[in-house]
Amino acid sequence: MNVHTILRTKGKSVVTIHPDATVERAVAVLRLRGIGALVVSDDGENVVGILSERDIVEALGRYGGDLLAVSVSEVMACPVVTCEPADSVAELMAEMTNRRIRHFPVVDDGRLVGIVSIGDLVKSRLDEIEYEAHSMRSFIAGAA
Repeated sequence: MNVHTILRTKGKSVVTIHPDATVERAVAVLRLRGIGALVVSDDGENVVGILSERDIVEALGRYGGDLLAVSVSEVMACPVVTCEPADSVAELMAEMTNRRIRHFPVVDDGRLVGIVSIGDLVKSRLDEIEYEAHSMRSFIAGAA
């Protein structure tokens, strides 16, 4: 299974934020959308950074109470580790584990086309295992 398959089911919608936006605005968007990360983009297609809950907590330690007024560009993670639609779920799960990240913006020909989270990858892998188990049970039942 690959990223393209996940995006076909999940959809390609990505919540982005401009690098000049404040952290206060970013926190409001994260809360409103119930998501854990925002792709930072100046045009909705070009990925310039990513801002996760972890980045915000880390920045809170640096900026304290002044953090909400700071621009997203000051606290975002950059450069961003991205993936492509053809990348396999297994490869990305390993990469997320090794790098300790939970989100991959999906880029195709330099354009942002989606985002996958560790939850998306785990769900896809569990669905695949469930399908394989069901197929094996059906095969065994048919052979008996």
